[in-house]
Amino acid sequence: MTVRPPGLERKPVFAANGVVATSQPLAASSGLAALRRGGNAVDAAVAAAVTLTVVQPGSNDIGGDLFALVWRDGELVGLNASGHSPVALTRERALEQQVDGRMQTRGWTPVTVPGAPAGWRDLHERFGALPFADLFTDAIGYAERGYPVSPTVARHWQRAVKTHATLRGPEFTAWTGVFAPDGRTPAPGERFRNPAAARTLRLLAETGAEAFYRGEVAEALHRQAEATGGW
Repeated sequence: MTVRPPGLERKPVFAANGVVATSQPLAASSGLAALRRGGNAVDAAVAAAVTLTVVQPGSNDIGGDLFALVWRDGELVGLNASGHSPVALTRERALEQQVDGRMQTRGWTPVTVPGAPAGWRDLHERFGALPFADLFTDAIGYAERGYPVSPTVARHWQRAVKTHATLRGPEFTAWTGVFAPDGRTPAPGERFRNPAAARTLRLLAETGAEAFYRGEVAEALHRQAEATGGW
């Protein structure tokens, strides 16, 4: 039996024009902004997802995957935008990289080709109402001008930095330079900027995510992988 403290009972939410729920308030606000501009549920979901890559780093990133269920006009549509393993990572090579008989969980070996950007594009192409680039507006703004880090994100961010401090290898140094540039994590309420993420998101917005797979971003990822032992 679950007992909820007084005041925390489940209560219905009434909204004439839609509801957006995320794990971070700024991302939910981005989804609501899309609805207010005349977008539909898919526009709101994509706008919120893109914003989460900025305001909830470590849990949601551009290099992630995407799964979606869309119910429209009596039809249920599913999208599996999870990434493929790299072409150069064969079964034999993966087995060679095992540690104590298990697949590595850090470094390049477990990394797949991220499916999220393509998933945003595919959902929008089929269901979206607003221009694709409009769904990136809030995320780019938060990355460029900064946003106040929420308490829960700050706590998990601190754990991530502690984890990365134990990792050794050239493939891990770039993460610390972006997310802990002065050797520490942002405190709750502290403003954090990520101008490089803003530039990346702008490229994705302008190219319909193509730059991530066959353009400037893809080329940068390829160079980094080659230089640091990736596949």
